[in-house]
Amino acid sequence: MSSESQQGRFVRQQSRFREWVGERPEAGRYHLYVSLACPWASRAVIVRQLKGLEELLPMTIVDPIRDDRGWRFLPDAPDPVNGFTYLQEAYELTDPDFDDRVTVPVLFDTQTNTIVNNESSEIIRMLYGWSGQGPDLYPPDLRTAIDEINERVYDTVNNGVYRAGFATSQDAYEEAFDELFASLDWLDDRLATRRFLLGDDITEADWRLFVTLVRFDAVYAGHFKCNLRRIADYDHLSGYLRDLYQQPGIADTVDFDHIKRHYYMTHPSINPTRIVPKGPELDLWAPPRRSGGL
Repeated sequence: MSSESQQGRFVRQQSRFREWVGERPEAGRYHLYVSLACPWASRAVIVRQLKGLEELLPMTIVDPIRDDRGWRFLPDAPDPVNGFTYLQEAYELTDPDFDDRVTVPVLFDTQTNTIVNNESSEIIRMLYGWSGQGPDLYPPDLRTAIDEINERVYDTVNNGVYRAGFATSQDAYEEAFDELFASLDWLDDRLATRRFLLGDDITEADWRLFVTLVRFDAVYAGHFKCNLRRIADYDHLSGYLRDLYQQPGIADTVDFDHIKRHYYMTHPSINPTRIVPKGPELDLWAPPRRSGGL
């Protein structure tokens, strides 16, 4: 997942496989490997569901608990393509010299038996072109605005929680912490006057933010020391989170057991006891009432 630059800052590993499949493929040619614990993989899970691609693109969920070899397959959900025990085997099959960290999501070509892409932001945009149904999450007239929000949210929120959590110096931690909460405050203010980030319709920017917000109070606030405020403490972000969570089918893509066990049991430098907290109590089914009449 990471390396360290000077001064203890977290640096995310770049995705290795970046091929593009622009046209709708034949059903079953590609396979999607994901973890329900991982926010990056959850982007792809959500888009696959929203765009009605379940039959076109089969999906396998890996074990939320990583070990020294990374993501492994569950006994009750084995790899249906090659019978792999670990996702690392797919990486090594594609590139025998691969020696970086194995990440999800993975888009795998069952005909060439190789990984096509392991960059979540590119996978979800490929999926837009594979389906003629579901919402337009990246409409042409909003693309510039979506990209601008995505850039800030990625740097300071999506990746910001990791920059805080995996920092190994006080200065690096505080830098990431301050940028994170400055952006959360900015987002809360933005949502005071609009239902979603770009107006009345949900876009890609909302779902890219959602995957971090839905994990925040359960994991990032405590485990990653992002504890200035919870999402539940924000006037507008809290209702916005519930609004997104309650969209049809979205709750089925969120598994708090997987999320909590993954984070608390696979980061021994942060949580050496591997104890998984029982809380917090989250009521994401409460009405997503927003102040200001939204």
